[in-house]
This record gives sequence, structure tokens and C-alpha cells, in this order.
Amino acid sequence: MVMKKVGIADLKSRLSEYLRAVRRGETIAVMDRQTPVAQIVPIRQGMVLRVREPAPGTPAPNKIPSPKPLNLNIDIVQLLLEERQGFRCVERWVQTARSLN
Repeated sequence: MVMKKVGIADLKSRLSEYLRAVRRGETIAVMDRQTPVAQIVPIRQGMVLRVREPAPGTPAPNKIPSPKPLNLNIDIVQLLLEERQGFRCVERWVQTARSLN
């Protein structure tokens, strides 16, 4: 069986269509820039999906206070640029490795 591959933007715009395919038994691979990041699979017969209610006394998510910001001496922009540059190096390496095969 060939698995359908779909990009995130396409999945968002045509979610109902892909969910109908999953209901028919198909598996969908979700891709982020040609990298698989998730699979949407049908729930097998007999498998029970239970959604539990929060425990009594649990505050609503919008009532939980945000943590106080950390006072770190870090240049966030520089940190993001370094992380993205490292990711690009890995992407380039993967593309090179694929082209050699």
C-alpha cells in the first residue's frame, strides 16, 4: 500500500478531504519541507480512544498564570540565527547524501 504524502499547508487547507481518506483506511504522511514529521493513521477496530475530563479542581488552561520570564544574558536573535544555520548545514548534508545514492 502506497502512503499518501502531504505538506503541512496542503493538509491545513484540505483537512476534511484527508480525514475522509483516513476513515477509508489510508495512512497519511505529513511532510515539512520533504521531511516526514507525522503520520495520520486510522484508529483500528476495537481500539478505544478515551478523552478524560480534567481532575476536579483543575484550573482552566486560560486561568493558569504564565511563568515569570527568565533574566538571561543571551542574544535571542543570535541564538536563533545559529540554530537555523546549523539546521541548514544538516539539510545540505542530507541533500548531498541523497544525491549520492
